[in-house]
Amino acid sequence: MHRLTLVPALLAIVVSNAAVAAPALTPPLAKALSGRVAGPPSDCISLATQGRSSTIVDDTAIIYKESRRRWWVNFPQGGKCSVIRPNRALVTVTPGTRLCRMDLVRIVDLRPAPFDYGACALGEFTPYTR
Repeated sequence: MHRLTLVPALLAIVVSNAAVAAPALTPPLAKALSGRVAGPPSDCISLATQGRSSTIVDDTAIIYKESRRRWWVNFPQGGKCSVIRPNRALVTVTPGTRLCRMDLVRIVDLRPAPFDYGACALGEFTPYTR
């Protein structure tokens, strides 16, 4: 009898996790992603792709450009990271060739003198393709 009550409870957990919506796009991010379609999120992206660059959109999103066709958007853990600003730089140290959810990125400003603002944990990576 206990098994019957656990099955609906487990099913409710699975369904509620599947229904979690992607974070809302801020106006600057929506403008940057105009004409692109979101795909299913991933925990990691490869850093081995030639030509990869990153762009800080605002405190809610970082775009990693894999190619002209595919961009990966990272939404930091907690929905935003208050020290991320478009005029600052990201410093990542990874043990391999992948950048993953929960990896830390340091936020620095290189002008006029180097200053370290702290670190933020990355969230899931959502692909956007054209």
